[in-house]
Amino acid sequence: MTELAPAPAAAPDYLDPQIPAGLRLVEAPLVVATVENLAGYGALVRDPQAHKIEIVRWPAQGWRPVDADSGDEGGTTEGVFSAWWEGERLMGRNEAVGGHYVLGFADPPGAPAAAPQNAPRRAAPSRVLLWHANYHPDGGQLFFPLERRPFVVPMALPGDDVKPQDFRTFWFDGSVGLYMHPNVWHEGVFPCGAAGRFFDKQGRVHARVSVDFAKEFGVLLDVPLRA
Repeated sequence: MTELAPAPAAAPDYLDPQIPAGLRLVEAPLVVATVENLAGYGALVRDPQAHKIEIVRWPAQGWRPVDADSGDEGGTTEGVFSAWWEGERLMGRNEAVGGHYVLGFADPPGAPAAAPQNAPRRAAPSRVLLWHANYHPDGGQLFFPLERRPFVVPMALPGDDVKPQDFRTFWFDGSVGLYMHPNVWHEGVFPCGAAGRFFDKQGRVHARVSVDFAKEFGVLLDVPLRA
């Protein structure tokens, strides 16, 4: 009997995540990004147009290999990744892949001190609470700050048994960008101010493998936005 492939996982509802109240917070400790501590995650980028994006060859389905001149021809796509605060929610839009997201929150949803979602903010928050992260098995991804302002990217090394405590928050001063290897866990790129725009280049297939911190672990990932 032929073994059936598992059904694709349902896509997360990026614009209406159902976050229960009372979730525990797990901090992703902040480190200043350097060539040394980015080893395994990616690299610093000074010239986004010249930096090569890794594309992963389509995996073989059995013992016969994929022909060496095929399976990695999807190429890349590029556009602007924008992130901005709308009240208590950090929103994101990725023009390269047509994505629109609620990335995270300034305060835990449902907490007594939390302001209404669309209430105006007086200043950019000092943290963002993430409910979700993903990785791309088909290729790498590059972010470069268009306004040259500080930003952070929370990341964890590859592996499907990832846990919230595996994440670290890498801080960048805005003078360089970030290239992430395929399979590295992340959730976009976050400005340290009220908004930010980033040049984004990534694999065109744009496969995603997700982790939902709220559903799987009963926590939110606490990502600091200031060094």
